[in-house]
Amino acid sequence: MKEGNVIIIGRPNVGKSTFLNNIIGQKIAITSPKPQTTRFPIQAVYSDKQGNIIFLDTPGVFGKATDLLSKKINRKTLDALNDKIDLLLYMIDHTRRRDFEEARVLGIVRKIKKPKILAINKIDKKEPTYLPQYKFLFSEFDDVHLISALKGKHIKPLIDAIFSFLPEVKESSIKKEIEDKPVPVLNINSKIYLQELIREKIFLQTRQEVPYTTTVFVEKIENKPDVLYIKARIITTSDRYKRMLIGKGGRKIKEIGRIARKELELATGQKVFLELEVETNPHWQEEFL
Repeated sequence: MKEGNVIIIGRPNVGKSTFLNNIIGQKIAITSPKPQTTRFPIQAVYSDKQGNIIFLDTPGVFGKATDLLSKKINRKTLDALNDKIDLLLYMIDHTRRRDFEEARVLGIVRKIKKPKILAINKIDKKEPTYLPQYKFLFSEFDDVHLISALKGKHIKPLIDAIFSFLPEVKESSIKKEIEDKPVPVLNINSKIYLQELIREKIFLQTRQEVPYTTTVFVEKIENKPDVLYIKARIITTSDRYKRMLIGKGGRKIKEIGRIARKELELATGQKVFLELEVETNPHWQEEFL
């Protein structure tokens, strides 16, 4: 069998998390139309008869990281690149122009001395397209694939290509870890999963800078008779954002809780009671791990 570590890298919002969710077959990484949704690398396993691919989905590398949180996310991405990998999957979005951000990611990619595959995502979208701006890259990679992560187009040939570059192993190094976990994620526990799901709803339900000033901490998960009880704190950097998160008459926080609860009930197959509180801590980003 084959087994190896594959890092997915690209600038924000190119579809890395969507790709990973779709090939794993369940939601393990949050997504939104806004950039910088993912804040830490997520390690998940894809398995088939050929073997195991340990994917590492990294936060998008941004061109200009000016705030503390962005700088820390960038550093986490770069730290992930220094870990042991067998292949690099570089994902680009052909509907976006090449810019400083893309040049910065490409500069990092060129320093990695491992097999590399270029995945051109969002081919389900015909316009706009800036594919000619990226064709010079084709000769720099060991393989090139045009895919749609959202629609699942041409994913199987990409998976087969990834396996072709991975080493043969006599025995899986992660077999026990996979067997012990209810989902194919190696570095996320239930609290982190819940925190990320609630944070995704904040990204989808709020505007401008609000989601970027916010984090979520799950304080309690309790299986009560006929209901799963979850208590979480939403923390933001100022009272102004707190008021926006709560909304007039508490409507915004109720809507965030409603859509998060609905998805959790679908995922768990049981009734969920989700208690959300919003508080202000202007220093939470300094404590971000």
